[in-house]
This record gives sequence, C-alpha cells and structure tokens, in this order.
Amino acid sequence: MTATTAILMIDMQKMYLEQDKRDVFGWPPIWRLGEVVEECRQLLAAGRAAGMPVVYTRMVQRPDSADATPRMRRLLASIARDGVQPLAGRDGEPSEILDEVAPLPGDVVIDKLRWDAFCFTELEPVLRNLGARRLIIAGLQTNVCVETTARTAMMRNFEVAVPEDAVSTDGIALHFNALDAMRVLYIEVAPWRELTAPDAPWDRAFTTSHYGRTEPRRPA
Repeated sequence: MTATTAILMIDMQKMYLEQDKRDVFGWPPIWRLGEVVEECRQLLAAGRAAGMPVVYTRMVQRPDSADATPRMRRLLASIARDGVQPLAGRDGEPSEILDEVAPLPGDVVIDKLRWDAFCFTELEPVLRNLGARRLIIAGLQTNVCVETTARTAMMRNFEVAVPEDAVSTDGIALHFNALDAMRVLYIEVAPWRELTAPDAPWDRAFTTSHYGRTEPRRPA
C-alpha cells in the first residue's frame, strides 16, 4: 500500500521557535517539540525511501490579517497595542519549514489560511493526482490543524492515520484528548513505524474494544 500512501506534513514552520511572540498570544511552548521534529524527520526519510509522495502545508496570513477568521482578527486586534505582527506571513523566516524537515525537490508545498488544509486550497486535487488513497497526517498541532485536516480527509474518502509520536501541540492534555477524539472517528493512531510498514493493516479502530474511549496511559 505504500504506493498509494502519502505523507501530509502539517505546518512544521519556524514560527514555532519564536516563543517570545507566542507568549504574547498566551500560547505555551509545543510539548516535546524537539523530539517531534526528529520523529517527523525520520518519518519523512522512511516514507521517501518507500516511494511515498510528500505534501507539506504552511499556515500563512496577510500582514493586515484581511484573510484571517473573525476570531483570529479579534485576537490580533486585542494584542495590537504590543506591536505583535502575524507569526507567519507569506514571506520571511517564520513561514519557512524547519530546516530539519525541509522539503526536497519533488515535494509539494501548499499554503493554507485555515486550520483545515483542504479549505480554500488545492490539496485534494494534488492528492488525487498523486494517486493517494491513504494519508499519514503528521506535524503541528495535534488538536488544531492535524485533527481538523484529518476529519475532512475522512469526509473526502481518504483512509487516514495520525502518527502519535510525530505530532504535538501546546499542552499534554490537548494532545492526548485530540488523539482519543480521532480514534473514536476510526482514524488509525499508532507510532509512525507501524503505520509505514508495507503490510500495515490500519485496523486498530476495528480490532480494539472501546477504541479511544478508555483513559490512555499518560507519560510521567
């Protein structure tokens, strides 16, 4: 199934390194950011070696926030007095993909305006043209762009998996709760090495009793 499996790497951008700006928004650091970047790097290497196409997304917005949601515009207005600029415009270092997981020639990079990578973008026709039927959705953030995109992907008849070791967000509880919510929707959640195995059945949702409905073990 590797020939029909694509890796969708969500928003692995340098803006997540600018914690001083995130602090102004009230956003804590990404949990295990360094470890997740490394897992994403290894996932990309393994996927490319197996012939999986790779598609990246970047979250961007206009400097005047004219393309942002009403709630985001309100948030930006509330902190405008502090001189904070959008974290990732279309140009500049914050919008760039992290060096450790940078795109290679032949990869596709798609800019998006919303948490859902399918909304107002060319993502679906790109994936169809690549022959993708299965999607491994990795990156940031588990409960925001990863989960929102995974839900839409299922609604558009893709088979979806989320590698639990190659996603994260700005809170442990948010991360694990989002993974459970996706399990309940029959999204496959497992370590990326299991998901990329040539014979991976992606059947945990159908073979595990109470999948996503039991309290998972949390890290110490």
